[in-house]
Amino acid sequence: MPERIAFRMTLNPGEAAEYEKRHDEIFPDLVVALKEAGISDYSIWLDPQTHHLFGILTRSDDHKMAELPQQEVMKRWWKHMADIMATDENDVPDQVPLQRVFYLA
Repeated sequence: MPERIAFRMTLNPGEAAEYEKRHDEIFPDLVVALKEAGISDYSIWLDPQTHHLFGILTRSDDHKMAELPQQEVMKRWWKHMADIMATDENDVPDQVPLQRVFYLA
């Protein structure tokens, strides 16, 4: 059964418009890579008071999300985004997994 997961990232203050612009222009080959990794129904939400980004996605049972960090397109995307958000020394966004505490179907 597909699984929904959520995570939090941090956007640098003042970068909300740029973050949205870059996602409006997401690399087409990244979209393909995400879908081929089993990701669907992916959205990112911004809390403008804290600059926290909340990502929610669905991944298939046979997802290959663990392989994404090794893909060139993923590394290129992270480098493209590193100047506007919190990342580690390899440009990987700082992510905090979130725990679901309530669900209404």
